[in-house]
Amino acid sequence: MSINDFQIIASSDNNRIKLLTKLSAKKYREAEGKFLVENFVIIRDALKDGYDFSALFLTDEFNLKHEEAVIALCNKSKSKELFLINDKLNKVYSNLDTPSGITAVYDISNKKIDKGSVVYLNGISDPGNLGTILRSALAFGFDNIILDNNCVDIYNPKVIGAAKDAIFKLNIIEDKDGSWLKKNKLPIYTTSSHKGLDLATFKPAKAFCLVLGNESHGVDKEIEKMADKNLKISMSSEIESLNVATAAAILFYELK
Repeated sequence: MSINDFQIIASSDNNRIKLLTKLSAKKYREAEGKFLVENFVIIRDALKDGYDFSALFLTDEFNLKHEEAVIALCNKSKSKELFLINDKLNKVYSNLDTPSGITAVYDISNKKIDKGSVVYLNGISDPGNLGTILRSALAFGFDNIILDNNCVDIYNPKVIGAAKDAIFKLNIIEDKDGSWLKKNKLPIYTTSSHKGLDLATFKPAKAFCLVLGNESHGVDKEIEKMADKNLKISMSSEIESLNVATAAAILFYELK
């Protein structure tokens, strides 16, 4: 494998560049079943764990700076869709203020929820928060994640930037019609800032469903009615609430 194995793309009229541009929008990601990652470390770490890209795009500048790392990456990949582009083309489709020079395309895979506990995300709208929650979930062994229809898109570039390779390793599904909780048999735990059972002394069931709510409004009232227990994190009265991503990490640690 060498850089000579890369095909050169020089025009923004190229269909592959047009596809990359489309994949900036959720509706096209869903229609095409593909998403982008513009971060070398995430791409490399995902490949180490067996998550291969379907296509890879590099700028001349990125290749000159990182040629050995690029060749090592491509030697581990089974993809034959390898393309060399210029910086101008990278800027055409990139979601970053300063394009990284590397873009990998991945197929969206259909995941399933395993047995065990579930984290149900209710209206998490901030991409950074969602990505951080996913990374914390992976760190503490919560592999099953369900997003309701009011959450930010899981393949939003900012979500991926915060989640890192957790985006590949977790079992993530969408509850688009809101029916999952109604069919769920696990005990449901919701959270709030200053009321409920003290998390520090609470003894959870062996498997449960933990609901994390919207940054501004908390857990939906209808979901609160379904809850078996409501938990609180004991903290100073000087502060009204914690950021949802911070609260999530504390909950994951304590409940595990």
